[in-house]
Amino acid sequence: MSTDIGSVERLLPLRDGRTLAYTESGNLSSKTVILFMHGLFSIGDASQMESPVILSKNVRFVMPTLPGWGNTSPSPPSTPYRDCLASDMTALLFHLYPDSNGNDIKLYIAGTSYGTVSAQILRAAVWRVVTFRYHKGYAKSMTWKYYIVAGPISYYMPFNLISHAIKFLVVKHWSSIESVEATYRGLFDKLDREERKAFEKWFKSTSKSWEGFMLMAPLLHSDWGFRPDALDEEHSRPRVLLTASKDDILSSMAYAHYLAANYKNARIKDIHGQHLSIVYQMDEVWAEFLADEQ
Repeated sequence: MSTDIGSVERLLPLRDGRTLAYTESGNLSSKTVILFMHGLFSIGDASQMESPVILSKNVRFVMPTLPGWGNTSPSPPSTPYRDCLASDMTALLFHLYPDSNGNDIKLYIAGTSYGTVSAQILRAAVWRVVTFRYHKGYAKSMTWKYYIVAGPISYYMPFNLISHAIKFLVVKHWSSIESVEATYRGLFDKLDREERKAFEKWFKSTSKSWEGFMLMAPLLHSDWGFRPDALDEEHSRPRVLLTASKDDILSSMAYAHYLAANYKNARIKDIHGQHLSIVYQMDEVWAEFLADEQ
């Protein structure tokens, strides 16, 4: 058994000339794979998601950096995000398992926050349609701040002006590691030396490109490649576990429960806390998510 907990970032050259960054941990020879999608203003860092539950299940944990973030190239202008994402992840899996025909791989797809969009796209990569577009009341539970950032106004405003304005303000405010740290200090308190080293690595990686952020509003309102309530029995067989934080003002519980009601093979787990509460409850969630693994 090959095990790597260090989670060193690797760069995979893609056929279209782009680059895909990814990290991995766990049992690197296992054919049971968790493909985990990171959230907004983040990168794929498997070391941040280590869990005794994952290690005990003898699985391979792979965390790619999504298009436009960190060292992963943005999606080509002529290619829909859903197609780019599916192609990138297919190339990654073929790279990790060059001798596999795909039938001997057991794949779990997961994500947190904004990464759940990509996780859902991958789950239903062969179908067409959308999610925000079909949940007519999705904006009703948004706070005003999130309504402006990701709601209808962000999509219908011409030239993606809302995202450009936010980019201008954030770049001005987050001009250094210290200024970003000051913003996050209320959430994480003061960082110790090791945490600061990891923070600096994260800041340098996420600050390389704004392409990922600029894609957010168009992506949330675009064709994700499926419609949950329209999937037939065969395509509804993969089980879905959703989590919703009761006091989350960014990802509303109402939206999570909408998805749970529309996926035919889904269950939802409500957890206490705000947007980041999932971080310190992940072991419990992983145990439920991987309950079938010995």
